[in-house]
Amino acid sequence: MSLDELIHDWNNASGFDPFRGRTVMLDDETLRDGLQNPSVHDPTIGEKIEILHLMETLGIDSVNIGLPGAGPRALADTEALAREIARAKMKIRPNCAARTHENDIRPIAEVAQRAGIAIEAATFLGSSPIRRLVEDWTVDHLQRTTENAVRFALTQGLPVMYVTEDTTRTDPATIKTLYSTAINCGARAIVLCDTVGHATPIGAYNLVRFALEQIVRPSGEKIRVDWHGHCDRGLAIANSLAAIAAGANQVHAAANSLGERVGNTPMELMLVNLRLLGIIDRDLSRLREYSEKVAHATHTTIPPNYPVIGRDAFRTATGVHAAAIIKAYKKHDAMLANSVYSGVPSHLFGLEQVIEIGPMSGRSNVLYWLEHRGIPATEEVVNRIYAAAKQSTRVLTEEEILALCGQASPQ
Repeated sequence: MSLDELIHDWNNASGFDPFRGRTVMLDDETLRDGLQNPSVHDPTIGEKIEILHLMETLGIDSVNIGLPGAGPRALADTEALAREIARAKMKIRPNCAARTHENDIRPIAEVAQRAGIAIEAATFLGSSPIRRLVEDWTVDHLQRTTENAVRFALTQGLPVMYVTEDTTRTDPATIKTLYSTAINCGARAIVLCDTVGHATPIGAYNLVRFALEQIVRPSGEKIRVDWHGHCDRGLAIANSLAAIAAGANQVHAAANSLGERVGNTPMELMLVNLRLLGIIDRDLSRLREYSEKVAHATHTTIPPNYPVIGRDAFRTATGVHAAAIIKAYKKHDAMLANSVYSGVPSHLFGLEQVIEIGPMSGRSNVLYWLEHRGIPATEEVVNRIYAAAKQSTRVLTEEEILALCGQASPQ
């Protein structure tokens, strides 16, 4: 039987699939918004270049390479990344963040000229009523600022991605005014932002539909619509998928959910979900390497129970779970083994199921562990390991099990 016959998919039970026929691009914010996380260390430029190459390997479409107007180091790193994209003839397309101010936009143009590649200017400004009150801004002021910034960027030869912060808490009239102004001035991409993680999936869907129906279509222009989400309510992935279902062309994300406060939409999990939804089909075998490289470079950690890339994602020491996986392996069916107790087939991401031995294990765990390593499973050895596991408060280490077998740990 095929896997489709073995798994009833309630995700498609209604016959309505909002993702059917959808295509979507991904913009990696790890090296810009990701580095605004208060706990991270700014990686060396060498580390940033390694991360950039891993993005390319994963087929990520575009990358924010920094905010060069932030200072000398930011400018130098942005230029080095731009030059590397040009040197290596990468497919990934660079963009840079900038406030809607000439002082931030001009350095992007200078970097683009020196590197000899096109760089999209992601010009942003706050838009929500609460922000306008705090800053004493009027909508007229924001509209004039938008006009000046977009036009200036275009005079510098930069394609413009126009961004409003806190779009998900901004009134429809202001949204329509600002984005329509940006498009009329020449911006060809707009970004809808859930800057403080306020949105729910239906809110994300509603906002994208509003932008498409009330702003993009009436403009008569070919406009890319992006979604940029944050994790404050733990809804970033769901919101991003809702934005795609509504028609968003590109979603922004960052490795390991790094970013302001509790972070951005996690890039690795967007790749996983888009792969499982059939929206993308690419080699993601280096996904864990990408996440681990970012964690090492930023001095952050990946929780062991983090989906897919966490150390425990495909490990089990529970007897019932392990027994089912082992029985599936004995049928010589890797896909069956990867699916019987997992909603994410590990092999699609260069990983595998791991059977451990601990206090919740059965004898089948012990037998499989020994067999998997070519160690004779004598009754005496099995009993010794099983008894030790039942007395333990955690999963036994490989060294402890080998000692119980009377064998030295491999060097």
